[in-house]
Amino acid sequence: MTFDLKSGCNSCASSGFGDGEGSVQVHLDPKMKIDTAKVFAVYGKGGIGKSTTSSNLSVAFSKLGKRVLQIGCDPKHDSTFTLTKKLMPTVIDVLKSVEFHTEELRTEDFVFEGYNGVMCVEAGGPPAGTGCGGYVVGQTVKLLKEHHLLEDTDVVIFDVLGDVVCGGFAAPLQHADRALIVTANDFDSIFAMNRIIAAIGAKARNYNVRLGGAIANRSASTDEIDRFCDATGLKRLAHFPDLDVIRKSRLKKSTLFEMEASPELEAVQAAYLELARTLWNGTDPLEINSMEDRDIFDFLGFD
Repeated sequence: MTFDLKSGCNSCASSGFGDGEGSVQVHLDPKMKIDTAKVFAVYGKGGIGKSTTSSNLSVAFSKLGKRVLQIGCDPKHDSTFTLTKKLMPTVIDVLKSVEFHTEELRTEDFVFEGYNGVMCVEAGGPPAGTGCGGYVVGQTVKLLKEHHLLEDTDVVIFDVLGDVVCGGFAAPLQHADRALIVTANDFDSIFAMNRIIAAIGAKARNYNVRLGGAIANRSASTDEIDRFCDATGLKRLAHFPDLDVIRKSRLKKSTLFEMEASPELEAVQAAYLELARTLWNGTDPLEINSMEDRDIFDFLGFD
C-alpha cells in the first residue's frame, strides 16, 4: 500500500495480499511485528464501552505487575483519557508537527504515562473522508519499534473504534495474538459482534491472531450473548453490569480502580483482575462459525 497523508491519497492492491478474493485490506510491513509482548485488540459496536473496558483492563494488568501499553485507534483520541486525565496529542498530530521527519521525535512527544504506570498512545487518524486508518496504525507501531518501546512492554492493548468496517481499522488484528469483542445483551451489539467475528476469521487465515472471546458489558443479564455463544462456539470471558459507578468514572476522568471504594465497585475491580489473569495465562484459540446476516437476524430476539 502507498499512502500520502499530506495529500490524502492512497491506493491498495485489490487481491495480492492474501486476505480474500477482492480484498483491499491494508498489508503492513512484516518487519513491524510486535513479538516481545502479549497483544490484544479490542473490538465491538460503537459506544459499547471499548475504551472503558480497555483502560480498566490495562490497569488490571498493571496491578498484576505487568508493563502495559494501551494504543487508542480512533480519530477522536479519547481511548486513554481516564488514564491520563486529559486528551493527549495523537501520533499523526505529532508527525505533522515535524513534517513527518520521525527522527526529530522524542518518546515523550507521543507516549504518555497514565495511572499506575500504564503507558498511553493515541494513534489518531487521517482527516475525515481521506486516508486510511491502517496507515496510522502502521506508523504508530513503527515509531514504537524505532524508539525500542515495545521491548520493555509485557502487554499491548489496541482499542479500536466501532465495528470492523474496512481493512484499515482491521490492521491491529495483524499484530494481535487475541482479539476480544465487547458486547451488550442486545440485538445491535450481537449483530455487530457476529460481523466482527467474520473479519477476525478472515485475518486469522494469514496472521497469528485468534479470537479470544467476548466481554459482556453494560448488561444486567447475558442470556442472548450466551445463546449466541452456544450457537457459534464463542466463549464469554467476563460480565460487567451497567453500574452507575462506571458512568461516574468517565465523568471524573478516572479508571474504576481510582473511585471511592464500595462493595459493588470492589466486585467489578475483582472481575477485571480475574479477566487480566485469564488473558495473561492464555486462552485457547476459538474456531467460530459466524452466521450470515439474515441468519443472525432471524436468530436474535423473541418469537
